Amino acid sequence: MATNKNQHFVPRCYLKSFTQDSENTAINLLNLDRARCIPGAPVKNQCSGDYFYGQDAQLEKAIQSVETGYAAVVARIQKPGYCLTDNDRFVLRIFILFQYMRTEAASRQSVEMFGGMEMAIGQEIAGFKPSIKEAVQTAMRIFATEMHLLEDLKVCLVRNKTSRPFVTSDNPAAMANRWHMEDQRVQHKSPGLMSCGLTFFLPLTPRVMCVAYDGDVYSIPHKAGWVELRKERDVIAFNEHQFLNAQANVYFREWEDGSWILNSCRPVMDRRLPSRHRINYAVFDKVDGDHKVFRAVSREEAGDHTEALIHSEMLMPKPFSWPSQLQWRLKGFVYTNGTGAGYIRAGQTQFRTAGGYWRELA
Repeated sequence: MATNKNQHFVPRCYLKSFTQDSENTAINLLNLDRARCIPGAPVKNQCSGDYFYGQDAQLEKAIQSVETGYAAVVARIQKPGYCLTDNDRFVLRIFILFQYMRTEAASRQSVEMFGGMEMAIGQEIAGFKPSIKEAVQTAMRIFATEMHLLEDLKVCLVRNKTSRPFVTSDNPAAMANRWHMEDQRVQHKSPGLMSCGLTFFLPLTPRVMCVAYDGDVYSIPHKAGWVELRKERDVIAFNEHQFLNAQANVYFREWEDGSWILNSCRPVMDRRLPSRHRINYAVFDKVDGDHKVFRAVSREEAGDHTEALIHSEMLMPKPFSWPSQLQWRLKGFVYTNGTGAGYIRAGQTQFRTAGGYWRELA
């Protein structure tokens, strides 16, 4: 049985850098629903739930191992003269994927997806729809077998030299994909963890941002793993991903920054998505040679039918702007084999070998 009843889906070792005086006791937050800053909320009550991961002591031990490794890396990063090492890049990639998959927001999205499927077919899917806790426990089992998914991403650190802070949230490992949002070849396709153009933004402290990115599509010039940020608009661009991806709360260290953070957040609020999935429903229409053709319809338009397809499409919020540090790579490229798998990063094509892959200019 797990030894800790109150289990955090954003760990206290992560939030510590954003707490008041970094003492890991109290933290300032912006509640997005109320558009109100709240001072000194107890950290122990943030991003947690009773037996959120269940009562598996072995799983709890594995989680603690990932968190301990992350805490050690962040401690090293904050020492003067630190240079980013390959081993620390590995630890950061693992933590980013782990954190992305483990939050309540990620689990809620999974539950909402099944709820949308039930609405599409007009009936309950008995024994199939998970609870939030069941969804996160499933995600942890998937993580254990899919830890390689980000190993091909490049990693660098952004040092914030402005007077404005990076913020974090209750869903801090923010996945984004600028290439997928802007390239006409992937219109109406959903990006995923294997997609070309993948990027993750994870604030480590109010002064340090970790960026993991597809080096075949983007370029971030850096020295010893570091790139310096000197413009407030870039801080706003990074913070926007926290505003867009947060479930309920954004966190920050200094209370004096609250007004600026709230004012930065307000223009973004109408870009937050009420749901991160869209369910597409299609009914059998006709036979065309050796193929069946299905026609996309609404549930109300479907009427009586004998065959149907349900497709879940992941939605991604679109920011106003992108940090200037994330540049397009000169003569960048992507991979595809022309199938529904879409555009897959070169480092992931080994896991999708059917039909072979070829390179296209990004």
